Amino acid sequence: MNKHATPNLRAEKITGGVATDQRHDSAHKHVSGTAVYIDDMPEPAGTLHVGLGLSKVAHGILRSVDLSAVRTAPGVVDVLTYADVPGENDVSPSNMHDDPVLAQDKVQFFGQPIFAVIAETRDEARRAALLAKIDYDELPAVIDIWDLDPVKDRQVTAPLTLRRGDAAAAIQAAPRRIKNRMWLGGQDHFYLEGQVSLAVPGEDDEVIVYCSTQGPSETQHLVAHALGVPSHAVTVEVRRMGGGFGGKETQANQCAAIAAIAAKKHKRAVKIRLDRDEDMTATGKRHDFAIDYEVGFDDEGNILGVDFTFALRCGFSADLSGPVGDRALFHCDNAYFYPNVLAKSAPLYTNTVSNTAFRGFGGPQGMVGAERVIDEVAFAVGKDPLDIRKLNFYDPMEAIGTRNVTPYHQRVEDNIIQRIVAELEESAGYARRRREISAFNANSRFIKRGLALTPVKFGISFTKTESNQAGALVHVYADGSVHMNHGGTEMGQGLHLKVAQVVAEEFQIDLDRVKITATTTAKVPNTSPTAASSGADLNGMAAQNAARQIRQRLTDFAAEKYQVPIDQVVFLPNRVRVGNQEVSFNDLVKQAYIARIQLSSAGFYKTPKIHWDRSKGRGHAFYYYAYGAACAEVSVDTLTGEYVVERADILHDCGRSLNRAIDIGQVEGGFIQGMGWLTTEELWWDGKGRLRTHAPSTYKIPLASDRPKIFNVALTDWSQAYEPTIHRSKAVGEPPLPHGMAVLHALSDAVASVADRRICPRLDAPATPERVLMAIERLKNEVKAGA
Repeated sequence: MNKHATPNLRAEKITGGVATDQRHDSAHKHVSGTAVYIDDMPEPAGTLHVGLGLSKVAHGILRSVDLSAVRTAPGVVDVLTYADVPGENDVSPSNMHDDPVLAQDKVQFFGQPIFAVIAETRDEARRAALLAKIDYDELPAVIDIWDLDPVKDRQVTAPLTLRRGDAAAAIQAAPRRIKNRMWLGGQDHFYLEGQVSLAVPGEDDEVIVYCSTQGPSETQHLVAHALGVPSHAVTVEVRRMGGGFGGKETQANQCAAIAAIAAKKHKRAVKIRLDRDEDMTATGKRHDFAIDYEVGFDDEGNILGVDFTFALRCGFSADLSGPVGDRALFHCDNAYFYPNVLAKSAPLYTNTVSNTAFRGFGGPQGMVGAERVIDEVAFAVGKDPLDIRKLNFYDPMEAIGTRNVTPYHQRVEDNIIQRIVAELEESAGYARRRREISAFNANSRFIKRGLALTPVKFGISFTKTESNQAGALVHVYADGSVHMNHGGTEMGQGLHLKVAQVVAEEFQIDLDRVKITATTTAKVPNTSPTAASSGADLNGMAAQNAARQIRQRLTDFAAEKYQVPIDQVVFLPNRVRVGNQEVSFNDLVKQAYIARIQLSSAGFYKTPKIHWDRSKGRGHAFYYYAYGAACAEVSVDTLTGEYVVERADILHDCGRSLNRAIDIGQVEGGFIQGMGWLTTEELWWDGKGRLRTHAPSTYKIPLASDRPKIFNVALTDWSQAYEPTIHRSKAVGEPPLPHGMAVLHALSDAVASVADRRICPRLDAPATPERVLMAIERLKNEVKAGA
C-alpha cells in the first residue's frame, strides 16, 4: 500500500483510453494473414459441404425438377429441397413470408436457389449441382423499373408519404418551375469475404452456427424458424467479417439456414461458402432508383416547394426495401430546408434478386435526389451550385428561426453545416480554384476540369424503434483482467476496439488489459444488427453501463473496507485512491473477489427521445445528425468521357471522436466507396434477367489508382454531439459515403463547361465514361440546336 499520492495526477493517462489514436485491434493480423475468418477455422472431422442449384430463368413455374443425376454424382451425400426444411421455409426479415429458403413451385429471379447439394467436398457439391434437369413454364419477367408506374404497378411492401405544407400549390405559384427525372444505379457490396456459414450440430435440437453475419440474433431467430426449434437451441457466433457494408445484415440468413438444416439432418458439421459469381448473382444489392422531381423556386434560387417520387427496384421480395425507401425520403432534404414538400416512395416488385441494406441504407439515394434539385435550380438562375446550397441550408444551431423542420416534422437542432462548409471552402481554396478552372477550360479544347463542394447531413438511429437497444457483458476476473462482450459485430470498422476503449476508460486501466471476444447470442441476447451507423453508439453505451455497475460495486466495497466516504474513492490510471491511500486496480479487484463482490455485469442501453409514426409520416426519427462536406476536382477527356479525380478535400464531423485514427479511415473508405457507386460500379441485367456484371472482370470497384491524386481528410476539432452520446462522439459508418457525391457533381460541372455552364447536364449515375460522353454529346447538340 502506497500512502503517498503520485504528484501531477492529471497529467497521467492510461494507455489506449477514449479519444486516443489506436490501431485496429486486428490490424497486424489482417496484414499478416493470421486473422481467423470462418473459412480459416479448422473444420470438424467429417465436415460436409454445400453447393447450390440456381434458377436459370427469371420468372417461371417449376414444372419438373429431376435431381437423380445429382444424387448419384461422386461424393454426394444428400440433396435438399424445400420439402426438407423441417420448420418454416422462409427467411424473410420483414416477416412477410415472401423469401423462401429454397424455391417452392416457382422461381422469381435468375439465380434463385432451388436445391442444395450436400457432399463430401465443396468441389463435388458444386459440380453435382450442375447436373440437375429442371423444366420451367416461363412467365413474363419484370426486370427494370424505368417504365413502371409508381402507383399502379406491383409493390413489395407499403410505400411511405412525407408531407409538410402544400407542395403542389407552392410549386404552381413559384416564379420558376422545373420537372424532370433521373436514374441512380445500385451497387454490389463486394466484401472481401463472401457469404459463409459453418453449422455444427449439438445434443438434442442444438446447433452452433459460425456465420459471417451483421445480425447474429436475426440469423439465430430465422435459423430457429427454419429448423422448427426455439431460439435457445441455436447459437450464432461471429468473431469478425471480411467486410459487410449491409450485405450481411439479412443476406447471411439463407446460407446459415441451409447449413444448419443439413447439419441437423446428417449429424455432421456442414459448411457453405459461395463462389464470387454465385454471391453476386444470388444475393441482394443497393437499390437502384428512378427519381421523379418537381421544384418551384424564385429568381434568387430559394426553393419554395418540391415534390419527389423515389421508385426503388426492390426485387422479388420485401427484404428491407420498406425501410430503405423510408430512409431515402428521410434524406431527400440532405442539408436543405424545403418550405413545402411532398415525398413518396414506390418499392416496386421486379424479377431480380431482392435488394437489401447497403451502407447508407437509402439515405445516399435520397441525398443524390436533393443535390440534383440544387443543380437544376443553380443552372436555371445562372449561379454557382455552392451558392444555391448555402442559400437553402437549414438554419444554424444557434439561430432561432422556423427554417429547421424536416419533411418528417423533426426539428434540426444541431445544425453545424454552415461552419463546416465555410471551413472547407477556405481550406480547399474553392473560390481560387473555381477561377483557375474557368481559365483552364477556356484554353483547353478537349480536357475540361470540374469542381464541386457538396454537404452531408445524415440522421443517426434505426427508424425501427426496437432496434435502438443494445446489451453487453463485462467480466472482471480476480487477477484484474477484463473480458468484454457486446452485441455488435466486427466487420473491419473497428467497433470492438472502440468499445474496449470505453471499458478501459471506465475502469481507468490500460487497453491491453481488456480482452475482446467474439460476438455470440449465447452471451448477449436479442442484439440489434450492426447497422445504421449505430454500432459504437449503442454497444459503447451498453458496455459503459456494465462497467459502471462493477465500478460502483468496487467503489462501495473500498469505501466500506477502508472506512472512507464514497467520494474519496477515486479511480486513477491502473490504481484506485482510497482516502489518502492508493491500491492497485488488480489488488482491489482481488480483495473484492475474496469479499464475494460480484465482478460481472450485464449492461443495457436504449436510445432516448426517438419515436416514429409511419402512418402519419411524423416523428423524432433520429437521435442526432452527423455532418460533413467534400470538395472534389476532376479532369474529363471530352473525346472519350474518361476522367481522373485530381483532388478531394473532406471535413467531417465525428463529434468528440473515440478514436480519430479509426474514424479518418472510415471517412476515407466511405468516400471511395461512395465515389465508386456513383462512377464506375455498374450493375447490368440483360433482357432475360441475368446479371451480366457478376464478377471482378465485369463489375468495376475503384482501384488504388482511382483514388484522388491529392486526398485531404480532416475531422472537426471543435464539434461534439448535441445529445449525450457515448463520450459525445458521433457515428461514422455511413455518413462519409455520400461525400462521393462531390465527384459526381464535379463531373457534372466539367460536362457543363462544354455548353459554357448554361445547361444543366443532368448526369445520371453511375457516371461511367460512356454516360459522361453521352452527356457531353447531348449538351453539344443542345447548344447547336439553340444556335
